Amino acid sequence: MTRLGVGVDFGTSNSAAAIFDGESVRLVQLEAHDSIVPSATYIDRTLTAKTGQLAVEQYIADNTGRTVELIPEVVGETSQFVEDGGGDEISEVQTATQKIYGAPVTDSSLQGRLFRGTKRLLGDEEVRRLMVFDHPFRLVALITPLLLRIRKSIEADIGSFANAHLGHPVNFEGRDKFSNQLAMSRLGEAFGYAGVSQRSFYPEPIAASVSFLHANPDAQGETVLSLDFGGGTLDFCLLRRRGQDFDVIATHGIGLGGDHLDQILFRQLLFPHLGKGEMWRRRGYDRDIETRFPFEEFEDLLVNWAVTYTLNQNKYTTPVMERIAAGGANTIKFERLRDIIKHNLSYLLFTRIRTLKADLSRFEVARLDVPEIDLEIELSRREFEDMISEPLQRVAEALDVTVAKAGLRNDQVDIVLRTGGSSLIPAVRNLLEDRFPGRVVEHDPFTSVAAGLAIANYRGLSFTP
Repeated sequence: MTRLGVGVDFGTSNSAAAIFDGESVRLVQLEAHDSIVPSATYIDRTLTAKTGQLAVEQYIADNTGRTVELIPEVVGETSQFVEDGGGDEISEVQTATQKIYGAPVTDSSLQGRLFRGTKRLLGDEEVRRLMVFDHPFRLVALITPLLLRIRKSIEADIGSFANAHLGHPVNFEGRDKFSNQLAMSRLGEAFGYAGVSQRSFYPEPIAASVSFLHANPDAQGETVLSLDFGGGTLDFCLLRRRGQDFDVIATHGIGLGGDHLDQILFRQLLFPHLGKGEMWRRRGYDRDIETRFPFEEFEDLLVNWAVTYTLNQNKYTTPVMERIAAGGANTIKFERLRDIIKHNLSYLLFTRIRTLKADLSRFEVARLDVPEIDLEIELSRREFEDMISEPLQRVAEALDVTVAKAGLRNDQVDIVLRTGGSSLIPAVRNLLEDRFPGRVVEHDPFTSVAAGLAIANYRGLSFTP
């Protein structure tokens, strides 16, 4: 039987898996026509789970045009004895029960719940269970269906397998000093439930380096620095080569990813065209009142597309419709906001934003085109870089920390590897070129980690911080 290495990259936004036979790497087909699957799980009222792109599509379909009706949640009951009858008649004693209602938090017509970006919660000790239609689901149970799908896809390719290397960021998101331990424990438990009983965890940026060195065995240089800029985290590693082997001399990671950049673009590009900063005139008790439209109440729900549908309830839609009915200048902005809410377009908008980012990696000027809300915005690369200047500064600081942890100077680093979708941003590339001129290379932005994990599994590589 041919010996094979298996690697699984469970990502914040997307996931991938790879197989290595000792010579070449191939990706496992996880979607009908793609090797990359969205890291999404959708659970409906029958507690049936859908995963990947189907989960996203089902979420959008079930929440397009649906008015959200929140009903009060029963949080308790009180009982008291009452007499039935009056006067001198002997009456029976009955119990009167009165329900105690809490805030209106139950969505009575909700068809299902979508969970995406769950990887970010793994290191948060306070997040233990999430309610799904009155059923408490442990966090590991919400990611198990996707991991089970990945395992079955691998088995459909190669048959049963004994073990796998599983990727993880250098630092999971979370403020507690034990966040990494907790996240690793939860992730391991979820993989166990998914049927991957023998597993080895391996840092994602090191896996990217392993993949690069395998693909480029003649690359010149002793020290290799990798930057893995994914959807949820930014990870670094520095290693020193020893012939065909290497020593890891430093790792570092922060909670910054492409999803954060997407939210910045959404806020700065779209909000001004959806009513932010506009005035609102409405009838008061004895006079008209003009105030600024309360757009801040919509903001967080708009930039978190998995819960944007909750805007389609009366307390949000009523002021929007009143502002539209009042007419006047800039009414079209509120018509756009109405359409986003009614047709659940937030996911579509983020898809277009990612296309805009990709276009700005190739061109100096690109357009955000959203005909669904009659909106087209031109953005230059310079303007984009100004918008993300604060995250770029965090990238620079984390990079300097990594090199310092290794006890090196920038001129002692021979190869700088960039991977992950956000590493394609020209400003990130330029930042690296400024510090390491002529030594920066790009390597399989979306699949290098999965490939490196498969190679590490085949070679039996391990890493202990």
